[in-house]
Amino acid sequence: MRFENQLVHGTLIRRYKRFLADVKLDNGTEVIAHCTNSGSMKSCLEEGAEVYLTPVDDPKRKTRFTWEMIKINNDWVGINTSVPNKLAFDAVSSGIITELSGYTLVKREVQFGDSRFDIYAENEKEKCFIEVKNVSMKEGEYALFPDAVTTRGRKHLKTLMQVKAEGIRAVMLYVIQRGDVGIFAPAKEIDPAYAETLKEAFDAGVEILPMQVKVTPQSIDFTRKLPYEL
Repeated sequence: MRFENQLVHGTLIRRYKRFLADVKLDNGTEVIAHCTNSGSMKSCLEEGAEVYLTPVDDPKRKTRFTWEMIKINNDWVGINTSVPNKLAFDAVSSGIITELSGYTLVKREVQFGDSRFDIYAENEKEKCFIEVKNVSMKEGEYALFPDAVTTRGRKHLKTLMQVKAEGIRAVMLYVIQRGDVGIFAPAKEIDPAYAETLKEAFDAGVEILPMQVKVTPQSIDFTRKLPYEL
């Protein structure tokens, strides 16, 4: 995925009210950027760090910028939670991810039961529901999810188990937007209930697919599948 517009460079002053961040641009101007990440942003929030923003030309928007990434440990970490869905849809549609290739029909936001999944795909052999989650939290060499308690995330896992029980392929796709990690795991200390439900889902046949991406100011692209521990 290449950014359509050139990103704007600056330094983070502070993040506040969950969805807002004050940023000082290189020309000295201070602006307010929209932060799509509603979580704690633990391990990817550092005041004074370099950031990149997307300029937004929309008179209906109160903020004129969207926060895309932050430089942590000398590497870019993607924090825009809307990016993984687009990345995943494009990847499944084009067959970039080997484990999710070969589908002839790919749709976004498809209902199953009382949940709406990010991606639905099918071919002449099978149907597949895919839920996509953004991962930006790090602890040691581990990429961890979630960074805050998520009842919605647990609901998705339970519905994926229902999908699998009906003989339909069910995949939990974690998009890891940082390169300084090598293993994926649930954040048991933050949300033990989610970690337990993820293990139940795995035992029920739901596939776990942690995919790492390379984040740069020009593009974000899938690089490799990470091993995981439950």
